[in-house]
Parts: sequence; structure tokens; C-alpha cells
Amino acid sequence: MALPPTTRPIGVFDSGVGGLSVLKALRERLPQESFIYLADSGYAPYGERDSAHVLQRAQTIASYLIHSCQAKTLVIACNTATAAAVGVLREKHTTTPIIGIEPAIKPAAAQSRTGGVGVLATRSTLKSAKFAALVAAQDLRTRFVLQPCDGLAVAIERADTPEIAQLAGHYVAALGPLGHAAAQLDTLVLGCTHYALVADVFAALVAGRCTVYEAGAPVARRLQDVLSAQNLLAPAQMGQGSVELWSTGQTEPLERTAAHWMHMPLAAQRLDLA
Repeated sequence: MALPPTTRPIGVFDSGVGGLSVLKALRERLPQESFIYLADSGYAPYGERDSAHVLQRAQTIASYLIHSCQAKTLVIACNTATAAAVGVLREKHTTTPIIGIEPAIKPAAAQSRTGGVGVLATRSTLKSAKFAALVAAQDLRTRFVLQPCDGLAVAIERADTPEIAQLAGHYVAALGPLGHAAAQLDTLVLGCTHYALVADVFAALVAGRCTVYEAGAPVARRLQDVLSAQNLLAPAQMGQGSVELWSTGQTEPLERTAAHWMHMPLAAQRLDLA
């Protein structure tokens, strides 16, 4: 049975649990909306796979959320998937608004006093044409130091606290001098939604030296604007919207992360989506 447009859910997907940082921001801004979150954990990590793999998975997931779940909008809560697939998905699903995410390069560059911006992201994101265009659009006087963080998203998926601390410290150190003096980096961009889940770890590592930026809140504002412009906002009188969690891999990491970060002790469901 077709649902009324305003009451249909919003589909959100990521390669794993990282997009929960975006879902948290979405729910805080739009509490009356219902969400279906799909973690493609059975085919992760995206950030260390080629763009063809990511595009194929994004197309499969988008079709499922839009056609089987009647999603009224789609949020790609993954920098790597946005870079690889958002253009293709928008061309294919012309009647469904599709919102991607990108590293918070622009606000970080605008706020930097030293002109030095550090970016931590997956290797795939940093190699993408979309990311290169984003950097090229900034002030030429801004210096970007790009650091791929192999293994970090996987450690966050496993909630491996010692490895998260070790890798985060290693990659922050690899950026070079941090601080407020000339030639130092005074802003740090977390360019993967997974990293935002451990933003407190990075904040402690760079305390007093860098301002940390991530992209959940800007995506939430953009979603609200799109829903409003297309008259798709759920009525406020509907009260608190629902949340469903799905995973193509193990469900336990998704349940654990949702309970810890979103204070939502929900049971995730396993989905076979080849």
C-alpha cells in the first residue's frame, strides 16, 4: 500500500555504523520524521575499495530504499559513497531528492586563521574527483594536508578502543605541526562519518591547537530545506518519528553503536541485499 508522501520514511545509508553520526543530527533537527538506516556492513569497508564497487552497492541500496521502502528522500551518509555515486543516483532517481555529504572543507577553510587545514578521510574519498573539486574551489592561499586513515573505520566498526586511540594518534601526528602559529594547521576536518563517532578522541588529541569540523549538522539543515521546499515535511502533530535499523552484515555492531551514541536500544534486522 502506498503511503502518503509526507508520512513516508527517509532512507539513510552508509557502509557501516559511521552514518549513525549523521542520523543523530537528522533526528535532532527533524524529530517528527521516520528513518530507515541501512548499514552495508556485509560489503564494507567502502573507503578501501574501488569506486566501481561503491557505485554498484550504492545503486542497489538506493533502489531498495526508494522502491521497496517508499523512502521520500535519500541521504547518503557516507563521504566515499557520495563521491562515487551521488551524480549517478540523481540521474537515475529523478523524482526522489537525494542528499549527499562532503567533508566540511569550506567552513574549516573559512575559519582558519593560519590558512592550514588538516583533513582525515578514507583513501577513496581523498582520491575522488569530487573531493579534488571541493578543495580546488577554496581560497588558493589555504594549505590542505590530506591524510588517508587506513583501518580506522574498521576499528570504529569493531569498537576497538585501543586500536582507535592508536590509529587516531598516528594519523593526527602524521599531519605535521598543529597550532595557531604561521605554517601550522589550526583546523581539522573529519572527512568520514565514522570518525565523527569518535570526535571526542580527536578533540582530546588536538585540544587547544585545532578546531574540529564534521558534517552531520549541515546535512540535517539541507535535508530540512529540501523537505520544506517540496512539501514533504512530516506534520509536527505526528509526534516522534520511528527509526528502523538494517544491516547487510552482522547486526551487533550497529545495535551497540546506536545504543551508545544515540541512546536508542533498538534491535537491528539482517537484510540480504546482494
